[in-house]
Amino acid sequence: MPVSDSVDREVGTTADGEDVTDGLPINELFYSLQGEGTLAGVPSVFVRTSGCNLRCWFCDSYHTSWEPTHAWLDLEAIVAEIESYDRAEHVVLTGGEPMIHETCVDLLEALEERGYHTTVETNGTIFRDAPIDLASISPKLESSTPTPERDPRSEIPEESRSDERRPTGAANQGGGEWAERHENDRIDLEALTDLIESYDFQLKFVVTDEEDMPEILELLADLRDAAAVPIRGDDVLLMPEGATRERLEETRAEVAQLAMDYGFRYTPRLHVDLWNDAPET
Repeated sequence: MPVSDSVDREVGTTADGEDVTDGLPINELFYSLQGEGTLAGVPSVFVRTSGCNLRCWFCDSYHTSWEPTHAWLDLEAIVAEIESYDRAEHVVLTGGEPMIHETCVDLLEALEERGYHTTVETNGTIFRDAPIDLASISPKLESSTPTPERDPRSEIPEESRSDERRPTGAANQGGGEWAERHENDRIDLEALTDLIESYDFQLKFVVTDEEDMPEILELLADLRDAAAVPIRGDDVLLMPEGATRERLEETRAEVAQLAMDYGFRYTPRLHVDLWNDAPET
């Protein structure tokens, strides 16, 4: 049941055929450890929405972008599921790109009323006025753009997580329409500035090697010129590219060295180290 990537799609249908006008397309909802960023290791409930306005070729949540799948849940059901994990004080709203859905604001307001700490993981292309405790902003670099040489088929398992054969058409978009759309939309300086000025934030960059650094430095210079708040070195996190232990083994040592060389923070991917690429981690 694919979801549109349009930001104005806010109506869905439950498995029983009922319309959901106050809900979200949920790909996963689970309890785990935060694996990335300044809160790495903190037990959290993850609410993963489906649908994304970008198509990173190495996406580790391809069931929300290249092959979007979900069930529509109304806000009451989502909040009830979150509250069932009674030891969790932190909620992470992630995707896909959760900010494409206007209803995410209603969910964040409901969570604030109940005293949860909320992190929103976003690509930084959309701003919403919402109660967010930590904006985890991951601007997408040029190295994320899908091309025939960077085909998502090289990262997607032969069998999908739902145990269904992966449609060949989704991955084959890598060198076509999505390459241009992704490249045009992946950086929005105005939205990034609004997020940085409005919320406690971390800027989390997925890094493959040193070739990514000039683009990061250029974007940081632009943001520092545009934003009315400081961006410190430890607000900037470098995270190794890799959705599997094997791939992280190839990238993390170099990325850790780059963090030291440039005075930025290194962030691990604990969930990959602990559980590899298993779902709901």
